[in-house]
Amino acid sequence: MPKPSIGDQELALLHYLAEHENATVGEVAADFGEARGLARSTVLTMMERLRAKSYLKRRHVDGVYRYSTATGPSEALSNAVGQFVEKTLSGSLSPFVAWMSQKGEVSDNELAELEALVSKLQSRRKDS
Repeated sequence: MPKPSIGDQELALLHYLAEHENATVGEVAADFGEARGLARSTVLTMMERLRAKSYLKRRHVDGVYRYSTATGPSEALSNAVGQFVEKTLSGSLSPFVAWMSQKGEVSDNELAELEALVSKLQSRRKDS
């Protein structure tokens, strides 16, 4: 069963915690939260929501809880994209592909990644 989706701010927090493992709420609030104008209570709420959604875990160490990622930000982002495609685009990638073709700002790197993904999908189809 897929994990619940997360919002932009939660995803940013998950990225932060991936880089700052075993952080306390106070440490996260002082760095991540302060830079975004978030109160300590808001940071705590976000961290506990991410823990409830199984994206974070916590350990009690020397009288404080230390939080670390239970899963990486890439899994959260992949899950969010999957839910977007299923719910918003009714499972069809065509609107997304149409948007990308109109965007006109695809870098050489992004284009190479897309070509590699298409090649991988075609290979899977042939193997089936």
